Amino acid sequence: MTSKTLAKIDPAVLIAFGCIVLLLGIGSIAKPGFLSAAYLVQQLQTASFLGIIASGVMLVMLMGQIDLSIPWVIAMGGMMATGAEGILGHTLGQPLAIPFGICCGLLAGLVNGVGVAYLRAPSMIFTLGMNAVAQGLMVWHTGGFAPQDAATPLMVALASGHLIPDVPNPLLIWIVLGGVIVWMLTRSRLGRQIYAIGNKERAVFLSGVDSRKVTVLVFAISGACAAAGGVLLSGWASRSYQAMGDPYLLPTIAAIVLGGTNVLGGRGSYLGTIAGVILITLLQSILSVLQPQDYFAQLGVKLPDDVFRQVVFGLVIIVMMMLYGRERVIR
Repeated sequence: MTSKTLAKIDPAVLIAFGCIVLLLGIGSIAKPGFLSAAYLVQQLQTASFLGIIASGVMLVMLMGQIDLSIPWVIAMGGMMATGAEGILGHTLGQPLAIPFGICCGLLAGLVNGVGVAYLRAPSMIFTLGMNAVAQGLMVWHTGGFAPQDAATPLMVALASGHLIPDVPNPLLIWIVLGGVIVWMLTRSRLGRQIYAIGNKERAVFLSGVDSRKVTVLVFAISGACAAAGGVLLSGWASRSYQAMGDPYLLPTIAAIVLGGTNVLGGRGSYLGTIAGVILITLLQSILSVLQPQDYFAQLGVKLPDDVFRQVVFGLVIIVMMMLYGRERVIR
């Protein structure tokens, strides 16, 4: 890689990849076999679920918006896919389970987009409300009990199978999705409009571009990606369950901002999101191996594993938001 090529890459992306190398070194010391091909492939498979979900959220953040509805849109996608047979009947439910689950997420994203673009509601508030609506609908759908529906064989095969030997199917799906998004952001008119809206939406609107339609489309993509992640997670676990998307909100946002996407919009690359997703996945693995919360317990501060991880991800988001937000003000 030449110096000119390095100069074109966002420093945040280079830092993210540098942190990945650092975590790999720490992991190899802390756990024998951490750098084995089998373990790294397993980490990439885990990262694929997060990467698919983060793909749509990144597009939303490039516009200077945020999508906080993804936890229960993920659950909606998984629960609607596993419950499609009971809703659509056996004849249609089996073959249409996956598109049905994804379409439910896409519909939620459309509602988010309409609320933000046409009703001019703050995306943080509106999507948080949609998250509560999705939660209520899923609790009503299951009667408040754990879903009894099982994933279809195709869902299990997509999440657990290997179309190419030694390459997990979720990783293939992430690669294909990532290729489409990279092309869209770098080669299509829509991609240029997304970046422009993130920099100055009013100027884009006055130039003749209907920024409202772009906003609705991007939120719909975000909902579809979140639901697709839920479908794959249900196939991986062979079932869906309530609150299955809750652990993915903070890691998703943290991965995107770690990859250099400006939380105020207008700047970011999918390469950075890939680096952020891998970095967050490795960080989760390192935290599981090292168990740093045990050291805090010796000091009298006892934190459960999930709480400690949420604290770490929250601190990452706060620090990166301060850095990027300050940078935008200076500009």
